[in-house]
Amino acid sequence: MQEQDDLITRAQAWLAEDPDPETAAELAAIIEAGDTAGLADRFSGTLQFGTAGLRGEIGAGPMRMNRSVVIRAAAGLAAYLKAQGHAGGLVVVGYDARYKSADFARDTAAVMTGAGLRAAVLPRPLPTPVLAYAIRHLGAVAGVEVTASHNPPRDNGYKVYLGDGSQIVSPADTEIAAQIAAIGPLASVQRPPAGWEDLGDEVLEAYLARTDAVLTPGSPRGVRTVYTAMHGVGKDVVMAAFARHGFPEPVLVAEQAEPDPAFPTVAFPNPEEPGAMDLSFAKAAEVNPDIVIANDPDADRCAVAVPDNGGWRMLRGDEVGALLAAHLVHKGAEGVFAESIVSSSLLGRIAEAAGVGYEETLTGFKWIARVEGLRYGYEEALGYCVDPEGVRDKDGVTAALLVAELASELKEQGRTLADLLDDLAMAHGLHATDQLSVRVSDLSVIASAMAALRAEPPVSLAGLRVVSAEDLSVGSAALPPTDGLRYYLDGDYKARVIVRPSGTEPKLKCYLEVVVPVPEASDLAPARTRGQEVLDAIKKDLAAAAGI
Repeated sequence: MQEQDDLITRAQAWLAEDPDPETAAELAAIIEAGDTAGLADRFSGTLQFGTAGLRGEIGAGPMRMNRSVVIRAAAGLAAYLKAQGHAGGLVVVGYDARYKSADFARDTAAVMTGAGLRAAVLPRPLPTPVLAYAIRHLGAVAGVEVTASHNPPRDNGYKVYLGDGSQIVSPADTEIAAQIAAIGPLASVQRPPAGWEDLGDEVLEAYLARTDAVLTPGSPRGVRTVYTAMHGVGKDVVMAAFARHGFPEPVLVAEQAEPDPAFPTVAFPNPEEPGAMDLSFAKAAEVNPDIVIANDPDADRCAVAVPDNGGWRMLRGDEVGALLAAHLVHKGAEGVFAESIVSSSLLGRIAEAAGVGYEETLTGFKWIARVEGLRYGYEEALGYCVDPEGVRDKDGVTAALLVAELASELKEQGRTLADLLDDLAMAHGLHATDQLSVRVSDLSVIASAMAALRAEPPVSLAGLRVVSAEDLSVGSAALPPTDGLRYYLDGDYKARVIVRPSGTEPKLKCYLEVVVPVPEASDLAPARTRGQEVLDAIKKDLAAAAGI
């Protein structure tokens, strides 16, 4: 009874200062109904601010994304920036088209203004890479993007960048979190009704002009494309970029072309999810393009599909990552090629053969973007940084342009992206990758699986002996600590497994790779079959070992 009374007291205190009529009404109804479970779910703690910023379901209470949580986060960020000597500095705010995104962006601008910083808000919902570009372009000390990327419709998020244009990493995340925790009553946070700048299209025009740097002057531009924005904010910017550079106008998947926070045609607005590309493939069957390109809702990721035996096949992020690397090598790119540890080792082989630098980082572009001398970075979750001087983050727009240029060059030669993948397999071995991904409603399932694997690491997977079991939470000279496990397996396939909780979704993710030698072109098909057989066997044994 005492616990219930405490929950109600905390909920009533929260309700008294909730600035949003919608979440206030939601919470009032829960209190009125005496819904103890509903209150406990919302008041069992606070949404934790970390290197991914904030992300969670929209709703009332400290365990949800709402205006109260965002105002406190913005106030904490403002206090951090001032403590770092940035009083009076500029903070740029961008947002996507999700529920409440515009409200959260406006609240952030108001808080920054009230704290004595300058704030500028992008003119409308735009791709996340436009915000990442704007930070450096405008000389800002920080940037905020309100987005939940490819999460379900009920979610929203709050992504923080510092003045170098890359996302925050430790210790900035813990220092900002401490400032957030120190914020008093919401009424103590100054939120003037005006005083920030509402930007026009100048920043977007500057971003589009910067895309010139991605392409080679005079390169072929003839590829025919079907494009989907996945109900997000990518369409107008992608269409403008393709028109600017003389590519044929992409054929749109009309049902998914305009922003819609309900994401009505997909279960999850992520091109990697089963069924998400069905409408794109239906349109491709109708118009017979050379390639299909998709962005996720905030257009920082890029998916590519190619014709395959009368149908269409989504390329894995690792395949697109390797294709873009090979294309950049062909264009004479110099510098460091980088990827996260969960991505395919093929990039390292391409870099070595080309004589360019190579580096592995922890998962996330917050790490990849910080690689010294970076020329190109990617990770398997469809993220590609092809112009780090312009955008120090993944960028689904410039990646789409570079894919289109590569496909156009190959088309002029009577070849395809699939043909180039075959070339890479013959040169470096077939790098077959797969993922075992488990979405949970109870996060303790993930913790239990990780604990089980740490307590009793598998001794073999797919009949291959585990020769190295590394707990990445310990850290090393090469990598900071992270919650993950890495296994290397014995045998000719150079098999590797990495297990980690997702940083942005309630998922346990297991990343698998095997390398199958391909001596001759006739060995390609058998190598693909064998690679998938080994991956399937590893997946089955790993699921059993983790109890998932």
